[in-house]
Amino acid sequence: HELIASGNVVYATATNRIAAERVEFNTETKTGIFYVATGTASISGRVERSLFGTQEPDAYFYGESIEKIGPDKYRINRGGFTTCVQPTPRWELTSGSIIVNLGDYVVLKNMVLNVKGVPLFYLPIMYYPLQEDDRATGFLMPGFGSSTYRGRSLSNAFFWAISRSQDVTLMHDYFSVAGQGLGAEYRYILSPGSQGTVQTYFLNQPAVSYPGASTTTAAKALSSTSKRSFQINGNVSQSIGSAVRIRGRADFFSDVTVQQTFQTNILQASQRSRRVAGNATARIAGFNTSTTVDWAETYFGDTQSTVNGARPRIRVSSGEKPIPGLPLYVSLFSEYASVLRQGLSKKYDADGIPEVKKISHSTSRFHINPTLRIPFTKWQFMTLNSSVSWHGTYWTKSFDYQSKEQIESGIDRRYFEFYSRFTGPVFSKVWDTPNSSYAERFKHVIEPSLSFQRTTAIDNFDEILKIDGIDSITGGRTRISYGVTNRFLARRRAQGDAREVLSIAMLQNYYTDAQATQYDRRFSTSFNGTTPAKLTPVSLIVRGSPTNQVNATLRTEYDTRYGAFRTISADGTVSLGDRFRTTGGWSQRRFVEGLSGFNNRNSLTHFINSATTFKILDNRVGGVYNFNYDVQRRRFLQQRILAYYNAQCCGITVEYQSFNFMGLSQYSTFRNAILVDRRFNISFTMAGLGTFSNFFGIFGGAGQQ
Repeated sequence: HELIASGNVVYATATNRIAAERVEFNTETKTGIFYVATGTASISGRVERSLFGTQEPDAYFYGESIEKIGPDKYRINRGGFTTCVQPTPRWELTSGSIIVNLGDYVVLKNMVLNVKGVPLFYLPIMYYPLQEDDRATGFLMPGFGSSTYRGRSLSNAFFWAISRSQDVTLMHDYFSVAGQGLGAEYRYILSPGSQGTVQTYFLNQPAVSYPGASTTTAAKALSSTSKRSFQINGNVSQSIGSAVRIRGRADFFSDVTVQQTFQTNILQASQRSRRVAGNATARIAGFNTSTTVDWAETYFGDTQSTVNGARPRIRVSSGEKPIPGLPLYVSLFSEYASVLRQGLSKKYDADGIPEVKKISHSTSRFHINPTLRIPFTKWQFMTLNSSVSWHGTYWTKSFDYQSKEQIESGIDRRYFEFYSRFTGPVFSKVWDTPNSSYAERFKHVIEPSLSFQRTTAIDNFDEILKIDGIDSITGGRTRISYGVTNRFLARRRAQGDAREVLSIAMLQNYYTDAQATQYDRRFSTSFNGTTPAKLTPVSLIVRGSPTNQVNATLRTEYDTRYGAFRTISADGTVSLGDRFRTTGGWSQRRFVEGLSGFNNRNSLTHFINSATTFKILDNRVGGVYNFNYDVQRRRFLQQRILAYYNAQCCGITVEYQSFNFMGLSQYSTFRNAILVDRRFNISFTMAGLGTFSNFFGIFGGAGQQ
């Protein structure tokens, strides 16, 4: 059964091909030895082809001898391996002993990575995955970096494909100055509606003294001693049958200063709230039920915070149901909640030891709210919806207005609420534009609206603990809301359907009780400590979307008493298919002479942000540039540049970011030592090996790929 051949010998199967100078082959066991041999193997569907041009990333291997020891298993002696199959491979892995199991893995001992013939690094052993899908167990490509604050860094990750529906990524970060971190990400999909992602990360920071750092006791506590911190992020959803769904979410970190100094994304770095919540919903006997456990803490600097929570919050409600024989609809909302609001402040003693002071308000609350609605829709040009609802609430604790303390005495509140909303009369005009290249027809619609809301008196408002929105309702007042919306629609020739290309909406509220304007959540400036007034500012919202590639939004609030804009913000997006996309934003909190909350120039804000992405040459070359600029203080909060190049078998990604610690008002410890953290990161890609982003969002936080 022995076959011996020499010369230009070729051994070929459906998935691989080996060429050798000499072959000794056993035709019965289908094993043998190939001398001075080269081979290729097709591993289809394993990698996204667009990352490597038109070259399929199949496997290429060679050696002084190649032993076939199984159906798809080979032992290579003194050879090399690569998934860059071209006349001159851009990279290869060389080793004295290589085990190749096609469709599964490659194990190399004393491995050297060569890039264009230049040895790059050495590993005593390496496991290289070769599974047919993109979820092969193995190590991901490492990321290298440097930071003014963290020092040099090395990020490694191991991906474990547990099954087709779940996987785990284990990560390790080494920082030459800021310590080491360990993290894990678990993902699963059990069925539609049952899926989740959970991330955990632990950071161990050594004691570091930065030259020039602040000498305050708080600074000493944060910088001169070692510390450990962790963060947990997760979002899970689980369906039980068709009527029950359980959800959970966590955005929790143990140290806010770690978020502010390590995160690459400025939105995460400036995040001052942490939260853990769980919720279960079910439909029982025609009622919607919801049970929530919620805990959230918001920081004001690194020494003060406010905690809000519910443990639990149980809601039972029913949607509108018609009353037989009458044009009336009835609905019900009820809630039981054990709510908490807690103020925390931290002070450091001379030794840097923190002392925490708590001011806590907590109570159990029962609330019921039946509503009767009377619609009137007989006129096409005008609609009228009216409703009357009753609110009954009981708290197990109350507030002593004289002593400013919570007391163990229950309190109840009952009031009626009457509401009517008129929409119309609606005016519209249609005109044809046969000569327009944009649209063949336009339509202009004007929708005025007017609503009245009357809340009966609440005599014990000052005795109610103010924990959330239900507790802050003011009584004995009437609200009149009036506004107008202009809509412009266009019928595009290519699309056929009409689309709204522009809308302009204006709204203002009038209250008979000026105190009520302080609790109006329809306006972003209601909670800024302004002097109470019966008139709210005028809200203006303009939205434009002439095409699917272009859209913009403008929001502003105008104070009619002072004749000035309180806030203005705008954002928009322009895209050219998948090749180019840019977004921009602008926001300003303006100075208003004499208006409390807006007459302090030190509290004004003015920001500009932008993010641009481009991809060319079939996504072989691309980049990202984004920035956040503080116009008020004339400084960049951060600038980030990312560029990548994907060749046929490999690629490189480079990222540079300039992050201004001075822009984080909550963080002051290192201001005198490090004003700007300059960060540089680099990562390589090879056909068949995935890349990843660490927990702090390098390379845009794309996660493992």
